Amino acid sequence: MTRILITGGAGFIGSNLARLALASPGVTGVVVLDDLSTGARENLAGLDVEFHEGSITDPEALDRAVAGVDAVAHLAAMASVPQSIDDPMGCHEVNATGTLRVLEACRRHGVDQVVAASSSAVYGANPAPVKSERDWVRPLSPYAVSKLATEQYLLAYQTCYGMSTMAFRFFNVYGPGQPAGHVYAAVIPIFTESLLAGRPLPVNGDGSQTRDFVFVGTVCRILLTALLERRSHEEPVNIALNTETSLLELVGALEKATGQTAEVEFRPPRAGEIAQSRADDSVLRSLFPDLDPVPLSAGLAETVAWFRARAGA
Repeated sequence: MTRILITGGAGFIGSNLARLALASPGVTGVVVLDDLSTGARENLAGLDVEFHEGSITDPEALDRAVAGVDAVAHLAAMASVPQSIDDPMGCHEVNATGTLRVLEACRRHGVDQVVAASSSAVYGANPAPVKSERDWVRPLSPYAVSKLATEQYLLAYQTCYGMSTMAFRFFNVYGPGQPAGHVYAAVIPIFTESLLAGRPLPVNGDGSQTRDFVFVGTVCRILLTALLERRSHEEPVNIALNTETSLLELVGALEKATGQTAEVEFRPPRAGEIAQSRADDSVLRSLFPDLDPVPLSAGLAETVAWFRARAGA
């Protein structure tokens, strides 16, 4: 039986993971540490979690949250390329130093099972059409650099201290609970909210850039399996499905999911963004052979339904 700490547990992925974990017979409790800088208490409404408001940059807050847990899902981060360009020092403090503080808190309290979120952004300027974990990396933003540090600290602690760790390179995660109402929001919530409200969909660039979208429920099942089965891997692992969807193709898929016609507003490209993002998923599927991912059409349908329910409420 496992008691789990989720850093960033009031955020989009973290709250979905908390909900899934609480429904699992292998989980005895869920602890959440979140400073609410991007997460929200309402994301945890109705969930029986032990909530600690605080930052991973605060060793005392970490000690309170880590004490008594068996495993940690480290998801807390500054998760925006533009924000990292505006504030590179703050990004490093949260993502790189913050990860190191999480790992040290785990060492102090004897917690030796940690999974964490890295990012496909680490591939950066690598032009390979399909990104493999063995490919070279060339980060293009402070965010991407900090995520490379995140994953490498996990792997170093595995080697140096015998900690059981998995560093997952998240690609484009989407689904219910992902907010659109801030300047650094991800593309699917922005497009979905705009389309349902009858506003133009903002496309940065010409819309040909591609992403490997993966549904949040699929991601959370992978994370929970790794935690409960004490999985460890000596290299980073892509979490994506070897799919490629352009932004213009995404617009068409959302038109089908909503039954509405979209108007597109083209804008200048954003600095630090990657033109193509597609994962080699062979390592993921070898480690999780029972994985049954949610297709994009089904995931978009759930996402649209969540946005409609939210608007109605």
